[in-house]
Amino acid sequence: MTGERSSVPPVPLESRLGYLFKHAQQRLARASAEALAPFGIDGHELAVLAVLAAEYPLSQVEVAGRLGVDRTTMVALVDGLEDQGLVERRRSPLDRRKNIVELTPVGRDCLDRAERARRAMERRFLAPLDEEAAATLVRALQILVVEERRIAE
Repeated sequence: MTGERSSVPPVPLESRLGYLFKHAQQRLARASAEALAPFGIDGHELAVLAVLAAEYPLSQVEVAGRLGVDRTTMVALVDGLEDQGLVERRRSPLDRRKNIVELTPVGRDCLDRAERARRAMERRFLAPLDEEAAATLVRALQILVVEERRIAE
């Protein structure tokens, strides 16, 4: 049957949710990497900085829990950020077994600039959608993520 077409039309992949999520996420990841490259961080590191900026003081384990990453991954992320002078580790005065991680002034500045770049990149990414459709997409994804967390608990 070389060169012949089947009489059954193929189902387009573009109608499959998994295919769409995968390819949209890949496109978003590439755009995010490009937007964050000037700051010397990636999306995972930006997430760590954002969590640290939102709540003080947090231990490495607490940050890992908020991000849903394992302790080994968290240590590697904090090591890299510490090497860049973006965060500092110190022992908790309340529990000497815990490492508290805090943003440095350089880290806070990096976070502020990288967040502006990330927001601008997301606006460009969502530009093909009108404002209402973009907001609806974000809300729908938030619902799915919250539901997944609720089920996991």
